Amino acid sequence: MDITQEEKQAIASLKRLAKRWPDSLWLFCGGQQGIAIMKVDENGERRTTGLGEGFDGNYVVDQVDMPVEGGDW
Repeated sequence: MDITQEEKQAIASLKRLAKRWPDSLWLFCGGQQGIAIMKVDENGERRTTGLGEGFDGNYVVDQVDMPVEGGDW
């Protein structure tokens, strides 16, 4: 698939970010607008409300408004 130079730069930027992303944060992309930036709990775990139910809103630290698909493929 052909992609533009701008798209290539965006992908490269995301890969650079992934290399320095702190273990204390994770991203949640399901069931909402954009990407929720989440903090892990005191045990270093990704806090959710239960199997298949979503994330624990008490651990949301910010949100990035960009198109995402949170469903299983």
